[in-house]
Amino acid sequence: MSKNIVILNGSPRKKGNTSALVQAFVKGAESSGHTVTEFFLNAMDIHGCRGCFGGHSSRACPCVQRDDMDKIYPAVKDSDVVVLATPLYYWNMSGQIRTAVDRLFALEEGDGNLLRGHGRASALLMAAEGHGFEDVLQYYDHLMEHLNWRNLGHVLAGGNGDAGDVEGKPELQEAYELGKSIE
Repeated sequence: MSKNIVILNGSPRKKGNTSALVQAFVKGAESSGHTVTEFFLNAMDIHGCRGCFGGHSSRACPCVQRDDMDKIYPAVKDSDVVVLATPLYYWNMSGQIRTAVDRLFALEEGDGNLLRGHGRASALLMAAEGHGFEDVLQYYDHLMEHLNWRNLGHVLAGGNGDAGDVEGKPELQEAYELGKSIE
């Protein structure tokens, strides 16, 4: 059965190593008949969470702030799979993706929780100059547990300092296979 996949791409580089992983994943997912929507967060106007607890999950625009998250909320609500794609910055996800993930909290607020559970799954795609993924994997695992999303796996591509360094590496094939494996 075809799945609706949303990718939150938190890389600041449209042609960087994280984006190369995303492209490989998309090819795999689309080859299996899935629909993929990618949000390149760096090009979007997304403000930080205000911590106001004023969101209402059942509204079309659940957050009190009006910005480009209004494009992401309906896509996430209708998704079967949410892929978090990000470079590794200081042993964590990029600020672009962390801001968007924080803002997804509005889907948990108010008169119904439209974020947690619902049979959703997730995958993590990461590129980095180094190889220190332990802390971010711990965060990701905790996030999946909180959201009650099934963890489909991750592709961690270390040793990629410059844009294009991931080309020809096995992690691109791993990303393709992860996309293709979604059922």
